[in-house]
Amino acid sequence: MNLFLSLALDGVQQLMPYVPGKPAEELQRELGLSEVIKLASNENPLGTGRKVAEAIRNTLPEISRYPDGSGFALKTALSARWRVDAAQITLGNGSSEILELVMRTFVAPEHEVVFAQHAFALYPILTQAVGAKAVVVPAKAYGHDLDAMRAAVTDLTRVVFIANPNNPTGTLLAAQAVEEFIASLPKSVLCVLDEAYYEFVDPAVRTESMHWPDKYPNLIIARTFSKAYGLAGLRIGFGVSSPEVADLLNRVRQPFNGNMLALAAAEAALTDADYLTETIAVNNAGMAQLTSAFEALGLPWIPSSGNFVSVDMRQPAMPLYQALLRKGVIVRPVANYEMPNHLRVSIGTERENRIFIDALSQVLQGV
Repeated sequence: MNLFLSLALDGVQQLMPYVPGKPAEELQRELGLSEVIKLASNENPLGTGRKVAEAIRNTLPEISRYPDGSGFALKTALSARWRVDAAQITLGNGSSEILELVMRTFVAPEHEVVFAQHAFALYPILTQAVGAKAVVVPAKAYGHDLDAMRAAVTDLTRVVFIANPNNPTGTLLAAQAVEEFIASLPKSVLCVLDEAYYEFVDPAVRTESMHWPDKYPNLIIARTFSKAYGLAGLRIGFGVSSPEVADLLNRVRQPFNGNMLALAAAEAALTDADYLTETIAVNNAGMAQLTSAFEALGLPWIPSSGNFVSVDMRQPAMPLYQALLRKGVIVRPVANYEMPNHLRVSIGTERENRIFIDALSQVLQGV
C-alpha cells in the first residue's frame, strides 16, 4: 500500500483532481499541428486589453518585490466600482480560491454541502477535500431546482453553492427566485453565489446581487477577472460578503495570494469599458453563430447566459471530441458532469467559431 496515500486525509485519498481543458500547445506537440483552435476553457478570445497590457508593462520593473498583501489599490477600485465597503472584499487567486476559502473556513467533516447536479466540478472536489458530505440535488432542465435544494437543507448543512449562470450548462436563475432562496435559508447556512459569468448575462435579466450581503450576512458572492476581463492566465478574483465573513476568509487567505501583475492588471481592467463592450458584442455574435449552426445540423443545445454553450450530440460525445482534436479543434467533453452526450463549446472569434463549425460538420459526416 502507498504509505503516503494512507497518511493523507480520508477525503483526499479518494479525490480525483480537477481536469482543465486540454492546452493548445499539448495538442500541437502530440499531433504536429501548426494551428490549434481552443474552445474548451471559457476564455476571452480577444486577448489582452490595451490598458491591461500597459499596466503590466509599467509593473514589470517592480516584480522583484512582494505585492501589496492587502491588495489595497484593487480593493479600492472594486469598492468604487460596486459601491461596497472595502472591508467586504476578499481577493482570491481566481474566484475558485474564494470558494476554497469558504470551505476551509466554515466546513468540517460533520457538515453537509448542498449543490445542484451538473454544477461546477469544483464544488464536489472541495467538499470531498474537507471530508464533508456532498448533497447533490437533481437538476431541473439542466439547471438548479431551488425548491428541491431548499428542501435538502438540514441541520447539518453549512454551505449551499448556487452558480448563476451555471457552468457547464449556462442556465440562468431569475433574480427574484435567487433572492427568495437566500432569504429562506437559516442564518447558520452560508450561501455562495458563484457569478463567474455575470458580465455575459443580458442586463435586462441580470441578478444585481452585489448589495445583498447587506441584507443577508450569510451570503458570499464570488466573481472573477478570468472570463469577461480576459485575465485567466493571471488568476485573480474576488468575493463580496459581510465584513464579518470577509474578516474570517482573510484570516485563512494565504499571504500575497494575488501576485503583483494580477493586481495591477485587474485594476486596469476595471477602467477599460471599451474592451468589456467588445467582449460582450463578440460573445453575443458568436453565440448566435454557433447556435444557428447547431440548428442547421439538427443538434439541440442548452440556452446559455455564459460565454459557452453545451450542445447535445445525440450520441456519446467522447469519440466526436477526439475526432475534433485530430482536426486541431479543442472543445470540452462533459461526461464528468453526467452529460455524456454533450460537448461544451466556448465562444471564440468569428473565425475560430467557423473553423469549429466546419470541423464539426466534417466529423458528423465521418470525414
